[in-house]
Amino acid sequence: MRTPEPARLAEGLRAHTAALAEAVTGADPAAPVPTCPEWRLRDLVGHVGQAHRWTTALVRTGAADAVPDPADADPGPPDVWRGWLNEGAEDLAKAAEDVGPETVVRAFVGPLPVAFWLRRMAHETAVHHADAALATGAAFTIAPDLASDAICEALEFMASPVAEDLRPGLAALRGQDQSIHLDPEDMDGPGWLITRTPEGPRWDHADGETADVSLGAPVRDLLLVFTRRLPLEDADAVVTGEQALLDHWLACTAF
Repeated sequence: MRTPEPARLAEGLRAHTAALAEAVTGADPAAPVPTCPEWRLRDLVGHVGQAHRWTTALVRTGAADAVPDPADADPGPPDVWRGWLNEGAEDLAKAAEDVGPETVVRAFVGPLPVAFWLRRMAHETAVHHADAALATGAAFTIAPDLASDAICEALEFMASPVAEDLRPGLAALRGQDQSIHLDPEDMDGPGWLITRTPEGPRWDHADGETADVSLGAPVRDLLLVFTRRLPLEDADAVVTGEQALLDHWLACTAF
């Protein structure tokens, strides 16, 4: 499974921003967001638009101000949300195109190409689109290639040397070589085999014949379960093997 090209990531960023904007249009700004219990719908909208604008500034300047507090985000009145959200996504996509996806800028794991941020915001927006859809009762769909890459990106972060520095709770994912397999039933390929080593989680694309537990589901549901947006019992999923191991993994991850 290859990382999508920057143009595809920009397409995903625009599409999920537009779908998020559609999901919140006409909804109560004070409605709770069940998957982000500390937020109301207004907070979710503000955070997404704020994140796009912060990232655009980083891409264009190569540096970054302090990460903004979502509590300070102001999306304006609900009747401007659609335009405000789509404008932020378009500005970010255009900035990445203008600067060039290979240009190196700052990132929280060290200097990385602009394409890193385009990928990060495309997937963050997709997951927050799911938050908005679940909060308002709208449908949530995601293209399999983008859902697959969002899982890859999350695993890349959790296996990185800086993961525990940035999120100390991820230390609980260390183990004694227990293995978890994620099987995307609607895609070709072997899925993801995660191994909980004493140094932290490691992963590869492999089949799950020897895994201690396997989670089989359409890749959309795998993404939603993996990012803790959808409880296992509500997903179109089958668990084979040691469910307690999977439950522990999900309890110790946060996105």
